[in-house]
Amino acid sequence: MRVLFIGDIVGAPGREIVRERLADLVSTKQIDLVIANGENSAAGFGITPRIAEELFSYGIDVLSGGNHSWDKREILEFMPHEPRLLRPANFPEGSPGAGVYMGTARNGVKYAVINVQGRVFMASNDDPFRETDSLLASLPLDVSFVLIDMHAETTSEKIAFGWYVDGRVTAVVGTHTHVTTADERVLPRGTAYITDVGMTGPHDGVIGMDRVAIVKKFLDGMPARFEVAQGNVQMNCVLIETDDVGPRNGGRLQAKSIERVCLRID
Repeated sequence: MRVLFIGDIVGAPGREIVRERLADLVSTKQIDLVIANGENSAAGFGITPRIAEELFSYGIDVLSGGNHSWDKREILEFMPHEPRLLRPANFPEGSPGAGVYMGTARNGVKYAVINVQGRVFMASNDDPFRETDSLLASLPLDVSFVLIDMHAETTSEKIAFGWYVDGRVTAVVGTHTHVTTADERVLPRGTAYITDVGMTGPHDGVIGMDRVAIVKKFLDGMPARFEVAQGNVQMNCVLIETDDVGPRNGGRLQAKSIERVCLRID
């Protein structure tokens, strides 16, 4: 099984490169499942129903979220009716939508995508470690591929989480910082891991936003309106491949490899 995870999609430039490059990548690499983090796809802050539907139309199967999931008010009513659009599972009870989605990939494998958010330097949501325990225990036995988007600020929390679930899920991918890390690996018990997939959007700004306004704010500390940057648009992803022997002892598919992929608009 071959699964593509696309790092945080930022604004119109991020959506455009997905539109231009995803279909060919899926065909060339024979990808069975496409997942992306979409919480910055609406001008850098949040996601709207129209943009979610746009991204699904490009071939993305599941969209995960994070701390910007609620930035656009119109998503609150839409999310409960679109199960493929996730928000972190450890958000307060009663939050719209869900943090896990189960489906069937193009190759017939049943999968689950789980979205959780870290707590270090972020909102004090429920414990993502114990919430993940509960979600994994509730998955049907025939769900053999499980990927977790761990949306968190610190490398230490994400790395600790990867070790915590090693062998119980197929992959853990970190999101939120918009800066790709070079620590992709398959952990000893078969879980593919990377601390941060990076960003799909313009890299000539500051984590996707116009650099002039952000530099000015660092200098004077005054309120500023941030706009999505332009230039050097990249699509940062990871390609995860599982073994071909099926789940072992009734467990999850194990990862065989995880590879960083970076595409640019021609």
